[in-house]
Amino acid sequence: MSTPADGRIDVAPEPAPAPRAQVSNWNVANLLTMLRIALVPLFVLVFVHDGGHDTRWRLAAAAVFFVAGLTDRLDGELARRRHLITDFGKIADPIADKALMGAALICLSAQHRLWWWVTAAILVREIGITLMRFWVIKYGVIAASPGGKLKTALQALAIFLYVLPLQSVAWLDWTATVVMAAALALTVGTGADYVVRAVRLRAGR
Repeated sequence: MSTPADGRIDVAPEPAPAPRAQVSNWNVANLLTMLRIALVPLFVLVFVHDGGHDTRWRLAAAAVFFVAGLTDRLDGELARRRHLITDFGKIADPIADKALMGAALICLSAQHRLWWWVTAAILVREIGITLMRFWVIKYGVIAASPGGKLKTALQALAIFLYVLPLQSVAWLDWTATVVMAAALALTVGTGADYVVRAVRLRAGR
């Protein structure tokens, strides 16, 4: 700081903040997302073994589904805590979720554990929103909303209950139906919200 002859005080400008280093797509959060995608065919193979009637294989399928769902929780936590959020992760994470949920829903409907119209309604919404994300990607990335995250959690819980070989336990079967109904309602509601956000994003450029 200096004082010129006219009495004014010159203040040196503060240095500009250093630019944040670009986060590599090859990070632990994204690797967990890719692991979840890899677990999808394994889940299907285990679930349909012996026509899906073997209790041990159904329990194994539930375990694979649980581990895959756990990776969803972990990759999100790691991405936020370690600042590993990338555009690739924002796109790949929901795709991994939809692949896992879609495969499980189709398997359940094929074995008459879940109505086909429920599976169709969820898949149409999920695929439509995924395509819409690519439709607006050059204008910005639509991140998952809190409602969308709750929807995913309820879907995962309902599917996990349906996959378990506990059809003879009436209250668990009823619980799975109630949770799936709540997930379906959120699926439709958040889908409409994403459409509105996408239209606003394109309109705002």
